[in-house]
Amino acid sequence: MTRSARSSSFPRGSDQAHRAHGFTLIEMLVVLVIAGILVSLASISLTRNPRTDLNEQAQRLALLFESASDEAQVRARPIAWEPVAGGYRFDMRTEDGWRPLSRDQLLRERHWEGGVTDVSIDYPGSDLHPERLVFGAESIGQAVTVTLFSAVGRATIVGTGNGRYQVR
Repeated sequence: MTRSARSSSFPRGSDQAHRAHGFTLIEMLVVLVIAGILVSLASISLTRNPRTDLNEQAQRLALLFESASDEAQVRARPIAWEPVAGGYRFDMRTEDGWRPLSRDQLLRERHWEGGVTDVSIDYPGSDLHPERLVFGAESIGQAVTVTLFSAVGRATIVGTGNGRYQVR
């Protein structure tokens, strides 16, 4: 058999060509480990900042305060916001006293989000520290600050008396 006959019956690199058709188990495991590490890093970086959660809770509450103020004017009845155990609720003044707005979808009782642990209501220039914030039927009210406390800090909602509230 000549050299050319041998080379034609057994092509060079046939073992390499056969092996290049797939991945070995080790190669697949390495790829899976790398993918797992990337997914775990992505999930760690997606955790929320607790301070952001507190500020978002304060923003939601400021918007609810504005809605309650508007609703009190429309209904011509005072509406009060009161922190309760684990959350807060809105009440409406009736002939029988304060009644919860449990049927109102917007001003229903809610649980705290954002890690809120305590609340303070203050009227600037006054020694009063009431347990509830009252929105009157008039468009002009008294300036107020509501401070939400959590393990990561605090967020303050400031009402200037004109029915609008801002988070600081």
